[in-house]
Amino acid sequence: MSIESVRKFFAEHAPDIDIIELNQSTATVALAAAAHKVEPGQIAKTLSLKVKEEIILVVAKGDARLDNKKLKAAFGAKARMLNSDEVVTWTGHPVGGVCPFGLEHPLKVYCDVSLQAYQEVLPAAGAIHSAVRISPQRLAELTAAHWIDVCQ
Repeated sequence: MSIESVRKFFAEHAPDIDIIELNQSTATVALAAAAHKVEPGQIAKTLSLKVKEEIILVVAKGDARLDNKKLKAAFGAKARMLNSDEVVTWTGHPVGGVCPFGLEHPLKVYCDVSLQAYQEVLPAAGAIHSAVRISPQRLAELTAAHWIDVCQ
């Protein structure tokens, strides 16, 4: 179901982008990087966070780590990661397939500046075996994301 919402999103907003489906899991950065033959940093991981009472998504390069001080400075409050049930409820995507496309609920999306190290990144596409190849700038445009610096 989740990959279908992503298919619909791309059909409506970016029909030139194809969803890549593999036979093996790409649910972790390491698995995805190996499967797509790219650096771990090129895997664009989507993190689901709760800040105050708002659910947000932060898309960062795969080998980046969130910096709690930068997060608190950027959002004015401490952020917490959603648990797997909350992730599915809010995004409609399973953990390992979370992406900022085809969301269950409209959520604010932030792209960490770490993504700008690459011309092309691979975020998941709603399933643990799917991804898309996209420039960080296009990813931000399609999701109306704001650029932010919240990783180490």
